[in-house]
Amino acid sequence: MKKTKIVQRVIALYFSINFFVTISIVVVLMFLFRKHHRKFRLIWAKLQLKLLRVKLEIIGKPDEDAKMLILNHQSIADIIITEALYPADLAWVAKKEIGKIPFFGHILDLPEMIIIDREDKKSLVKLIKDAKDRLSKGRVIAIFPEGTRGSGKKLLKFKAGAKIVANKLNLKVQPVVMIGTINIFDSKNFLANFTKAKLIYLNSIDPSSNPSWYEDVRNKMENTLSKELS
Repeated sequence: MKKTKIVQRVIALYFSINFFVTISIVVVLMFLFRKHHRKFRLIWAKLQLKLLRVKLEIIGKPDEDAKMLILNHQSIADIIITEALYPADLAWVAKKEIGKIPFFGHILDLPEMIIIDREDKKSLVKLIKDAKDRLSKGRVIAIFPEGTRGSGKKLLKFKAGAKIVANKLNLKVQPVVMIGTINIFDSKNFLANFTKAKLIYLNSIDPSSNPSWYEDVRNKMENTLSKELS
């Protein structure tokens, strides 16, 4: 094993201990002061950017009229960066497996994130219902249409959920492309670095204006990712 990999794993251990401690504190605070969950999440995310020494480049800006964000996914750093910078209260769509983690799973239910069961045929109905509820409370839906983490080098196939919700509820959608966040913390290989990343806000789209909007957005995100990496 190269020395650089040893260093990366030491940093990954530091990140893991940091997450364990700070998320535990946030869960307790959200349980005690449920009306202020957004405040605690925001403080936590901004603190993580400092502790992880993330050098961030931002291109574009959030669309205040967008009601759904769709992002490529490669690392927990995607969530940290988005939570720290986005001006609205996000309702993340997450798989139920995360919510089932003892104690730490409360990071989803206490702030009323949207938890889905991909094995349940009724999950799409629940997703639409929960999304409508969160929108009524002034929140913005945030979803990873790939459904899981990728390598950071190319996009995985998009699941249909985000498209169906946006079409059904007529939501203006803003695509966001994350570049290099897997280098901050790669949990699959347990490697981490104090490094830089890039966040790119693309132009929003109204689904009702283009029947093939979902495919077009994926292509635009893919092209943006490829261009940045090249």
